[in-house]
Amino acid sequence: MAIRRHWTDGEATLKVYGPSGAGPGTRPEVPLAEVAPGVPLEVPPGVPLEVPLEIAASYRARTRGLLGRDQITGALLLTPAASVHTFRMRFPIDVAHLDRNLTVIAVTTMPPGRLGLPRLRSRHVLEAAAGAMTEWNLRPGTRLEVETPERGDR
Repeated sequence: MAIRRHWTDGEATLKVYGPSGAGPGTRPEVPLAEVAPGVPLEVPPGVPLEVPLEIAASYRARTRGLLGRDQITGALLLTPAASVHTFRMRFPIDVAHLDRNLTVIAVTTMPPGRLGLPRLRSRHVLEAAAGAMTEWNLRPGTRLEVETPERGDR
């Protein structure tokens, strides 16, 4: 796996670190499959929680986003993006605005049919099913990391 800042559309892994800003650690990672649904997680500093991630980097993929879906497993990263809307969506979503260093600026839950205000420092937007970010203990100050497969793996 490689860590990049300029992504293309596709699948990846989102690593959620504690809000202390701790970076990658040497302790084992916590896969999302081992997490009980509805239970908030306390992610110790340096131990990331792994979440399946879809990346929407092209104009077409960002425009489509979660439209036409009934659910999402994991999260969707819109990049670049500063705001989102939930018009024509079928379910409420959690939205996290991220700065250029992938640190969470703000987290909110949006019901269908809403227009989100843009965040000035936001460079990326992370979307997930409503309640998922609470389970991941995602809040302002939480540091994220995106791992994408090597180009030869695709």
